[in-house]
Amino acid sequence: MSKQSKRSNADTIATNKLMNNLDGHHSVWLFGYGSLIYKADFPYLERRPASIADWTRRFWQGSHDHRGTPEAPGRVVTIIPEAGAICHGMAYLVTPQVFEHLDHREKNGYLRLSTAILFDDGRSVPGLVYIATEDNTAFLGAASELEIARQIAQSSGPSGPNSDYLNHLAAALRELGKSDPHVFAIEQHLTELGKQIHQDS
Repeated sequence: MSKQSKRSNADTIATNKLMNNLDGHHSVWLFGYGSLIYKADFPYLERRPASIADWTRRFWQGSHDHRGTPEAPGRVVTIIPEAGAICHGMAYLVTPQVFEHLDHREKNGYLRLSTAILFDDGRSVPGLVYIATEDNTAFLGAASELEIARQIAQSSGPSGPNSDYLNHLAAALRELGKSDPHVFAIEQHLTELGKQIHQDS
């Protein structure tokens, strides 16, 4: 899709409010694969490690409001379709009222999508996940893991340095006992960039 045909505004709050995927539910499972793994700034009824199938995590979404600025966006994760892939993260059982806060938190390009959430015991439940697709104006797209690390190293926003987001996510995945080659490769590049800066100073 061309940049001209993208939505002129990445703010997705109004679009998410129009969705009917909360109708009639007293509680809803939400899958988190980025900062939602380690930063639960909302009430929840239950929290469990989980995964979703046929999606892979990528630092392809721009952050203009949390880990960067409109002039110098940072990079945060979204999920990209990939047959056979498994994306590990954390699932939360929440009430529909929580989505007013979550829609605001995820407003920079993320839309709610219905998905099957898989637990480690083999059980599957219907749930929701926020996804930033390539047709939102904040989408930055693919880049090498070194290029992504360089952008992250230079980016900071109202929620703090972009590097903190990456490091917290990598640590959270290790705590879950899960590997993510994309995330860990960027983390390694970021570490090496930090060493170079220290040596040059």
